[in-house]
Amino acid sequence: MERIFKRVFIIIATLIGTVFVWWGYFWLSQHVEQNVYLASAFNVVYWLFRINILWIAIVIFLENKNPSRTVAWLLILTLIPLLGFLCYILFGRSYRKKSFAENKHLKDSDRLSHAAKVQSGLLDYLELPNSDNPHNKRLMQLLLNNAKAPFSLNNEINVLTNGLSKFNRLIGCIQRAKEHIHFEYFIIKDDQIGNEIRRLLIEKARQGVKVRIIYDAVGSFRLSNYYIDSLKKAGVEVYPFFPVVFPLFSRDLNYRNHRKIVVVDGVVGFVGGLNIGDEYLGKSDRFHFWRDTHLEIKGEAVYALQTIFLNDWNFVSKQVIEGADYFPEHEVDRQSLMQVVASGPDSEWQSILQAIYKMMASATDKIWVTTPYLVPEDSLMMGLKTAALSGIDVRIIIPSQPDHFFVYWASQSNIETLLEAGVKIYQYKNGFIHSKIIIVDRLSATVGTTNLDIRSLEINFEVNAFIYDVPTIIRLEEDFVKDLEECNEYVLETFKERRLKNKFLEALGRLVSPLQ
Repeated sequence: MERIFKRVFIIIATLIGTVFVWWGYFWLSQHVEQNVYLASAFNVVYWLFRINILWIAIVIFLENKNPSRTVAWLLILTLIPLLGFLCYILFGRSYRKKSFAENKHLKDSDRLSHAAKVQSGLLDYLELPNSDNPHNKRLMQLLLNNAKAPFSLNNEINVLTNGLSKFNRLIGCIQRAKEHIHFEYFIIKDDQIGNEIRRLLIEKARQGVKVRIIYDAVGSFRLSNYYIDSLKKAGVEVYPFFPVVFPLFSRDLNYRNHRKIVVVDGVVGFVGGLNIGDEYLGKSDRFHFWRDTHLEIKGEAVYALQTIFLNDWNFVSKQVIEGADYFPEHEVDRQSLMQVVASGPDSEWQSILQAIYKMMASATDKIWVTTPYLVPEDSLMMGLKTAALSGIDVRIIIPSQPDHFFVYWASQSNIETLLEAGVKIYQYKNGFIHSKIIIVDRLSATVGTTNLDIRSLEINFEVNAFIYDVPTIIRLEEDFVKDLEECNEYVLETFKERRLKNKFLEALGRLVSPLQ
């Protein structure tokens, strides 16, 4: 809390100083001829004004390593100087990753780190399902090195298509919990399904089950005090991720926990795109249907989900929770090869971004993508276009209507160049599609929380499952084909004839997208 108030004080002091200098400059410029002393004061303030602009430009230049973001912010500063600087203070500044990682006190699980190190040395000699193609082994090697994510074989993966399937399985799993329930969500809503789950968690806590909840302080900003207090009174431990004392003045807005993780008794885990709320069951005025994908996992891969949760729990609660009880023996006799990978501003490498790039670069037959936002980082954009130009079947499903204005139009701004390269892009018409899925060559697939946009790939805390299991990949392909039946395909010639208004909004979205 002291760290937050200190930062807020520095930001407010900077803003006040900047406003004072700029106000003084403009006031004196209008009265400079009235008094010789005012003229002298004007000269001083004039130079302070110029130094202030130079200092702001230097700060933006040094803090942003991404050239496109730097240019965008400097352009904003030039066009609307004071307002541009205020926007930069509120939304544009970033922690340095090293400092952030130190503050987060992230501790890798010794168990998983050791497993990753051992597997990295043995990978070339192991006989694994669906690994006769070198693509998978190289992808696994990458994730062993950049994310310390060991692969696991003894798993059962259940693809949960849409909210009803996810919530039915989740509720049943909660009801059967005996030892602990770990919840981590970007958004938890105080509505019908949110309260049904709240009542179940309270009931389990009163039965002696240890219930721990992490919610993102911005994503769940509207979650009521009653909701949280009722859980705490029943013995549930609840913590926000990065509590925001003054949202308008907090740079913490830029680092959000976008993960959706549930672990029950250390033997069952859930991960995917669905938050907690009626909206994800299609019960909203805005979207009559919500298309999404979640995974239920049983087996050794749950250890990785558990480790990610416990690391985040250690950070938010300052409690070190560990022990063999959280990693019990599994009795899964199915073999589904997979890795669970976390990424975020505390990571040494952009592990999920690098893995997606590796998947695309290794494709020989097809790349099928479902994403709510199509604002990929430059390397992924090049990967998609290069794959299509080389004859690979590249298909992308995106929503036909926005849930976030600017990112929707930023997505639209990328469509023409992708179509020109031969990428097939489809608009999902049956409500809103929120799935985050990439399938490559029936060899690998990834499902999780990561969108194809700058915020997910470079800023947020995310978690994805990378799957090398053919039956699961086929199941995801079947869903993709069914989704195509609810889509309209973009046609390049028709898209080029779009209205000038749309082109303006695309340009605006493209301009704003690097400013995160």
